[in-house]
Amino acid sequence: MGYRALNSLFHYSRHLRQRVPAITTAASSSEVRCISGPTCAALNGSRLLCSSQASLARSQFPSFSRAIQTSAALAGDVKVEVPSMGDSISEGTVASVAKQAGDSVAIDDIVLQIETDKVTVDVRYTTGKPGKMKEMLVKEEDTVSVGQQVATVTEGEEGSKPEEKEEKKEDKPAPKEDTKPEAKEEKPQPPPKEEKPAPKQESKPPPKADPKKEPSKGPAPTPSEKPGGKAERPERRVKITRLRARVAERLKGAQNTYAMLTTFNEIDMTNIMQLRKDFKEGFQEKHGVKLGFMSAFVKASSDALRLVPAVNAVIEGDELVYRDYTDISIAVATPKGLVVPVLRNVDALNFAGIEKAINTLGKKARDGTISIDDMAGGTFTISNGGVYGSLLSTPIINPPQSAIMGMHSINQRAMVVNGEIMARPIMNVALTYDHRLIDGREAVTFLKRVKDIVEDPRRLLLDV
Repeated sequence: MGYRALNSLFHYSRHLRQRVPAITTAASSSEVRCISGPTCAALNGSRLLCSSQASLARSQFPSFSRAIQTSAALAGDVKVEVPSMGDSISEGTVASVAKQAGDSVAIDDIVLQIETDKVTVDVRYTTGKPGKMKEMLVKEEDTVSVGQQVATVTEGEEGSKPEEKEEKKEDKPAPKEDTKPEAKEEKPQPPPKEEKPAPKQESKPPPKADPKKEPSKGPAPTPSEKPGGKAERPERRVKITRLRARVAERLKGAQNTYAMLTTFNEIDMTNIMQLRKDFKEGFQEKHGVKLGFMSAFVKASSDALRLVPAVNAVIEGDELVYRDYTDISIAVATPKGLVVPVLRNVDALNFAGIEKAINTLGKKARDGTISIDDMAGGTFTISNGGVYGSLLSTPIINPPQSAIMGMHSINQRAMVVNGEIMARPIMNVALTYDHRLIDGREAVTFLKRVKDIVEDPRRLLLDV
């Protein structure tokens, strides 16, 4: 303990002698003794009075009690606070707690996860030294705000591992308990003789009686049926997540705001599928990523947005804002809801760059590590419901954008090619657009351009 704390202690002890005569200070600077004999506590403890005088001292000198408790606080305690979660996010809900009081904590360990309107944020222990979780101040489903303290970690202490302790405790008594019942069970082994005649008597009547009785009795009641004959209809109630609530709010807001209209077209996937088949192995060997169909549709959309700038525009107040860049959002379904990460500057990316970016963002979305920056912005959205087998749909615009394109499943259909009926792999595509800004001619032109490029990717090379 420091000099200041010792000095304040002796000053307070003078006042205590006047009001509490049973207490005096020892000559040693390491403890406080009671005249009656026993040592009450060391100076680095939280008690300074014997139990018989503690209540009286606290009631008459509350400031002394607070001062001693403050001086006893551990200087190695580190606060864990909620980090910044984005410019537009000020609070969130605790989704899960990874550390409890007494657990060991290392640098960069996840203490808890916070679910916001857009993403799930990991709160990590990044300051101080490894130590032990002293106190967890929040629990699941609590609402926390940016900068709020959620836990306290004591540096330099080794935390306990409850799981390992439980396993050790269970392992030790297990063999002892097993040996005792075995000895008891070995004695009553004669009963098996009585069980031998029993199956003989039961085995004869059941095969004859069962087939006769079953049709007469009718179907047996299912276990879910109540005595009255009414079947149980169980249901579960789960609190809606912040992400799901936000998605619902935005989609409903889009329906109420936009004059949405959807136009459709169909794409013959024969050429792009053949291109993928021919260069699949070489593409993966060189670029380290598989060649999929998404890169073709993203690149085709980028070219179409350049051709029809109205689809890439947005209404802001009484002005139309035309973006001369293409940041395309890709809708990704996750267990917690729909997220829409953004591919930046698609017009400057090639097929390999697009595939790599999609894989990286998709993995982040599924792992729950995607950030606000990964989803900010976006001028146009592509949603691929075909991976789930969707044949046709009318996607809803992702605000504040003005259009969204929906991809669907590929199915073999009879098509007329050069005057002959042939089986072709066909995909339906849909474009939902804001009719306040985009006319039907522009919407159809955009979707037709996407169709032409996907059916013949050589158009990108020749710019025709």
